[in-house]
This record gives sequence, C-alpha cells and structure tokens, in this order.
Amino acid sequence: MKKALVLFSMLAMTAPAHADITHKLSSSVQLTVNSAATQATRIGSSYQISGSGVDTTDGTTANTISAGTITSGVYAPGTISATQDVPGAAFSYSATYTQADAVPTAAPSVGAVQNFGSMTSNAAGAAGDLAGTITSAGAMTLTAGGAGTSATGQFVQELTVK
Repeated sequence: MKKALVLFSMLAMTAPAHADITHKLSSSVQLTVNSAATQATRIGSSYQISGSGVDTTDGTTANTISAGTITSGVYAPGTISATQDVPGAAFSYSATYTQADAVPTAAPSVGAVQNFGSMTSNAAGAAGDLAGTITSAGAMTLTAGGAGTSATGQFVQELTVK
C-alpha cells in the first residue's frame, strides 16, 4: 500500500502539459484575362554634321548647314554641299540623318501596324473555359482558357505548436 501511496503522490505532483496548437488552411485561385494593349515609341528626327577643313552650303548661302522643312512632324534636311577649304589639304566631313516617324492622325488599332520605329500590339485574351477550384481537402483543379489568360492556384496548410 505504501508503494501505491508513493506512486499516487508522485503523479499528483506532476503538472499537466500545455501546448498551443494552431492549424490554418488557406486557398486561393487567381484567374486573369489580359486586355488588349498597344505600346508604341515614336522616333524623332536627328541630323548631325561635323567636319574640319571644309565649307558648307545649301546651294544658296555659303557656310549654311540647312534650313530643311518639317512635314507631318518629320524634319527633312535640305541638300548640303561641302567643299574643301584648301585643295589638297587634310579635311574631314561627316553627315548623319535619322528620319522620324510621322505623327499619326489617329490612335493605332490593336493588330494594325502603324508607322512607328518600335511597336508592340497584343489582342485581348479570351476567357474560354478558364476556371479554377480548390476543395477543403486541398484538391486543385485549374482549367486553361484561351489565348492571353492565366490560372494560378494555391493551397497552404500551416501547423504551429508552441
């Protein structure tokens, strides 16, 4: 009996175990259908002349670079002639011209190619059969849609013991 009393008193002295347990479940489905988009970059005109040991003329006035003209937002340089200052002497002459994209009269339509130096155009996405489900057990079903769509599913299970 003494043994039983000692065992019972030892059990009575122990403290119960305490633990905080947190269990979290979360799920999400993101379905995206892209909109139509057009991105364009218009290139501007650039005209450069450099040199030494030469004289320039536009055909009318000596030492003139160019008056040029601007039509639809595009600069067109006039004709330039260069003559050597001293015949037989060293000289250098360089002329570069980049023609600008014309200023459009209307906004671009998706898929239509405009006169821009850089242009990207994408048609709108088509939802089609785009769908997504996640059950409480975490089973995920994602169904592809048409072009320009995406489906993303996520199931997170978190268990925290403190």
